[in-house]
Amino acid sequence: MTIANIDAAWIDAALTAARPQAVAALLRYFRDLDTAEEAFQDACLRALKAWPKNGPPRDPTAWLILVGRNAALDGVRKQSKSAPLPPEELISDLEDAEAALVDRLDGEHYRDDVLRLLFICCHPDLPATQQVAVALRIVSGLSVRQIARAFLVGESAMEQRITRAKARIGAADVPFGAPNAEERAQRLTAVAAMIYLVFNEGYSAGGQEILTRGSLCDEAIRLARLLLRLFPSEPEIMGLTALLLLQHARAPARFDAEGAVVLLEDQDRSLWNGRMIAEGLALIDKAVRHRRPGPYLVQAAIAAEHDRAERAEDTSWARIDLLYGDLEQLAPSPVVTLNRAVAVSKVAGPEAALAMIEPLAPKLSGYFHFFGLRGGLLLQLGRREEARVAFDQAIALANTAPEAAHIRLHLDRLMREGAGG
Repeated sequence: MTIANIDAAWIDAALTAARPQAVAALLRYFRDLDTAEEAFQDACLRALKAWPKNGPPRDPTAWLILVGRNAALDGVRKQSKSAPLPPEELISDLEDAEAALVDRLDGEHYRDDVLRLLFICCHPDLPATQQVAVALRIVSGLSVRQIARAFLVGESAMEQRITRAKARIGAADVPFGAPNAEERAQRLTAVAAMIYLVFNEGYSAGGQEILTRGSLCDEAIRLARLLLRLFPSEPEIMGLTALLLLQHARAPARFDAEGAVVLLEDQDRSLWNGRMIAEGLALIDKAVRHRRPGPYLVQAAIAAEHDRAERAEDTSWARIDLLYGDLEQLAPSPVVTLNRAVAVSKVAGPEAALAMIEPLAPKLSGYFHFFGLRGGLLLQLGRREEARVAFDQAIALANTAPEAAHIRLHLDRLMREGAGG
């Protein structure tokens, strides 16, 4: 990429992709979460000024680490007044800094910092919900709004949760060295949950957001593979990795050229990534031999049922219904039941599925997919006015423009049929 064609979107995507490695490396230097985050933000501001003028660096992540570290050190020196400030050119001459950087930073080393940081964020002194929330904020740089949406809670409640978590980490003087084997085993569940939420945040992106958030899926898969290296015989980590691979394999077919949502049943399956599917299926086969099914492994098995079907009509919905039944036993939640209702609608019809989801309304009153599915089921049953109300509610709760546009297609169809009827 040349200076002439570097644009704001590219810079935004590069900063987002670099954040996990950069913050993790800065934390290794400063051993303080707030300092590491502030140093990264400072480096981002300098990148916004320098990159359009000087061109993109050869290694944006390494550039951000070095510039962030220099900026933070400069801040510490200014505060302490115990040492003279470094010459301005050592901080602002970014071209020289980048040239020296390549010899000073080991790319593989700072990439592995991310997994270490995940285990630190999942310290047992924090409640489980705070562990995952603070990890999502610090490691992945998700906004409070994005994290609140993942947890189905309000933004103010999530802001308080993250603030309390960071305060507890500071008060507990949490060590920032690599956890030992026993500590890693104790924190494994929370780390796996964090990786899964990072993936979902990238997977739920649509439209222009894919450019900045789509890389989260690749990052989550990379972290899952690293985790699997640490726990090579843990079937749930095999299941987690398989689940991410099998879902991400469909990414090239999930949106059309205009960015509109393409439903699973309408996707061009020749676009699916066969290599990812093969790797995911192999991991499932290996995990099943341990005879210890867990929530990730069952979800991976559900995804595999879709990925194995050469055509949408070949999908075994009865098998998927049974697997969701297993998942309800292992990890009951309204969202799991909502997803199972899709399979029930295929096996037993829309009336049975509607009866299944109606009791979920109080718990899923802020959930886009609840109203989208409810509207679709009501439409199949010919209850058009109720379907219209449900679709309106879904649009109001849509997280992305493509989600809202997809529901509007149903509304447009209702309007046309109403006008014609």
